[in-house]
Amino acid sequence: MSEVLQEVLSRARKLIGQWESEDCGVLGVKDFCRYAAALNDVDYIRTARAQEAAGEAVVAPALFLASMLSWEDGPAEHGLRPDGLATRESPCTQGMPVRQVHGGQSVRLCRAPVAGTRVTATRAVTSAGLRRGRSGEFVLLGLATRFLAQDGAELMAVDETIIVRGAVA
Repeated sequence: MSEVLQEVLSRARKLIGQWESEDCGVLGVKDFCRYAAALNDVDYIRTARAQEAAGEAVVAPALFLASMLSWEDGPAEHGLRPDGLATRESPCTQGMPVRQVHGGQSVRLCRAPVAGTRVTATRAVTSAGLRRGRSGEFVLLGLATRFLAQDGAELMAVDETIIVRGAVA
């Protein structure tokens, strides 16, 4: 195994089960509508704005929470890794010459998030293992993210895998 992948694996195994929390702030109708606009879901936008004007609860689009790569404004292009990911979205690989791709994701919808709800995201590395494929060795990271409302109710659970390979020289 390469020294780089060994270091990624070592870092990841030390983080397994250590949950970190991030305050995602209060969800707003504008954010829901921006997301819907990116999907060209004009019906959602029309309905959400009408509900807001009528003083009714506005529920987020189904995959809104899972689609957020970050709750910050995001780094400028110079702050991205060569593979296009932000450093904070790349657990265990900070400063390492690696390439990463998402290997898959499962989403469990729990309680629908509503505008005005403060959300916290908790995230942990859940597994780390060395694998070998036709194109060589890689580390397979398992990550879990749980989105919780201010009352502690789970809104959504996301489990995903990230494939980490050594950078091509």
